[in-house]
Amino acid sequence: MSSRTPAVLVLEDGRSFRGESYGALGRSLGEVVFSTAMTGYQETLTDPSYHRQIVVQTAPQIGNTGWNDEDDESERIWVAGYVVRDPARVPSNWRSVRSLDEELTNQGIVGISGVDTRTLTRHIRERGAMRAGVFSGDAVADLDQLLAEVRQAPEMAGSDLARDVTTAKPYVVKADGERRFTVAALDLGIKSNTPRMMAARGIEVHVLPLGSTVDDVLAVSPDGVFLSNGPGDPATQDHAVALTKEFLSRRLPLFGICFGNQVLGRALGRGTYKMRYGHRGINIPVIDVATGKVAITAQNHGFAVEGTPGERFDSEFGAAQVSHYCPNDDTVEGLRCLDVPAFSVQYHPEAAAGPHDAAPLFDQFVELMDGKK
Repeated sequence: MSSRTPAVLVLEDGRSFRGESYGALGRSLGEVVFSTAMTGYQETLTDPSYHRQIVVQTAPQIGNTGWNDEDDESERIWVAGYVVRDPARVPSNWRSVRSLDEELTNQGIVGISGVDTRTLTRHIRERGAMRAGVFSGDAVADLDQLLAEVRQAPEMAGSDLARDVTTAKPYVVKADGERRFTVAALDLGIKSNTPRMMAARGIEVHVLPLGSTVDDVLAVSPDGVFLSNGPGDPATQDHAVALTKEFLSRRLPLFGICFGNQVLGRALGRGTYKMRYGHRGINIPVIDVATGKVAITAQNHGFAVEGTPGERFDSEFGAAQVSHYCPNDDTVEGLRCLDVPAFSVQYHPEAAAGPHDAAPLFDQFVELMDGKK
């Protein structure tokens, strides 16, 4: 391990936290956010939605189960930096092939350990997510100099990051067993488990780059369209919004999650805004307006769609409704179109937060496509 090498986390408001290096040595800039998940750090680190974010783990001990080669949600670690309190000295799990520290080092992810993450999290809750930098080894310098570097970094608002994480070329995830449906998935930062969840329901998934045209999508003869999760500001996604409007006008069954929920919202004429510190974790409650049911969900978003719980509104594609909301802060957690076959949620139904509270959403997507057929 590269421990006991001095490291420092510097926030753009001037607050700093000293600790020891964890992972690669160097410097890394991004937006500092916290995740309340107590497990699943490997899935968090490899989730493309965390691109250009420095993730603080509120769970005090991280790395107990090491790192394996099965649980990655993409081909690499996407977080900009990593902040933990008490890293495990020795991993212990039958699937572990190396330590978390080793994997962070291998992929060049600059982290810091020994930080009072409780105090840091309370600070972010009060002041909001902000730009920050992790510096270790030779990158550690005078705090004023480091603060100047942090303040020169780009802000998350206005950042078009989905283009950084989308697939370079289309690929296909075959259905398990007999193919019942074909879905075109627009890759805004898709997680590996999402096509697997659809494949288990007899869906062949064609994952397409963000830059795809309507003709590219229609070329796969889709029974439905999926808008994936992803990073950045939804206000930058003019292309994805224009595509979504085309899908809605053609009445193609559509399902969106997370970033896809925000893209659908903008296609329906709703605004989006940056949240104070966002929702990140696997323990976030969501209420379904239609049933009153509460689902415990996995989330990772710093932006939200404008609206109020249960609100009905008009769009150029007919009536729509805010179908889900978070009781913690009344933020929009889902949208449903009432005149065209489209719906979306702001959380991750492919994750095992509830552990399976949200999985039926894929079945609802199947029902939409079945009804269309």
